[in-house]
Amino acid sequence: TGTYLDSPFHRFADGKDLAGLDLAQLADLDGVVARARAAGVGLLVTISTRIKRFEQIRAIAERYDNVFCSVGTHPHYAHEELDIAVDEIVRLACHPKVVAIGEAGLDYFYDNSPRAAQAEGFRNHIAAARITQLPLVIHARDADEDTAAILEEETARGAFPAVLHCYTGGAELARRGLALGLYVSFSGIVTFKKSDALREVAAGVPLDRLLVETDAPYLAPGKFRGKRNEPAYVAITAAELARVKGVSEAELARATTDNFFRLYAKTPRAAMAP
Repeated sequence: TGTYLDSPFHRFADGKDLAGLDLAQLADLDGVVARARAAGVGLLVTISTRIKRFEQIRAIAERYDNVFCSVGTHPHYAHEELDIAVDEIVRLACHPKVVAIGEAGLDYFYDNSPRAAQAEGFRNHIAAARITQLPLVIHARDADEDTAAILEEETARGAFPAVLHCYTGGAELARRGLALGLYVSFSGIVTFKKSDALREVAAGVPLDRLLVETDAPYLAPGKFRGKRNEPAYVAITAAELARVKGVSEAELARATTDNFFRLYAKTPRAAMAP
């Protein structure tokens, strides 16, 4: 069925803590990567959620030839890391294994961080993405209007690459994001029985702006729902997206792979596992 990327992200994490983990916390890390390769997932990006724990994320990326990472602060922790300057994010992003900024954005569902802090952190990460021209991984939950408004304001100040990650928003945010040149990425949620509205949004995303991901360890698709998610399952989500888009799984795999390398331009194709 072709080769998939867990694009854009796989978060090697455990439990409810979204931060990057210590390798010792996941005994079967080698198994996770091996199963992904066996399932046709050729490359992984593990996402930073706390810059102050970035060394742990970077260590995972350095351990495997086909694993890369981002650097950034999840909106849940925005208020804890506003002291990290844009210049520091840019400096960390110079590492050869860092191919993205984030994830950053707005989460009004949990509101774990004050909204003003989330917005400030979001804009800081946008600035880093603009400077580095690395893609910004955008987290947006129950914050469609404010997310779109900030993206439009910041794009007017200077363009930057970005993706609406693990998309769960409405058609309007997707429309406004696409108009700005963003990509839209879907996770296992698109396979859930009650996700008709999300599938309708996915159907409207052009094939050349579409990405597929796990958002592991959460949101396992299909028959694995409720279990720990991992990159090997991304092919299940991709198969559902292919059905929604009315294309073959092989065509979907080719398109999302090309989209990944177009957006994540720092990532070498040669790093893909066979």
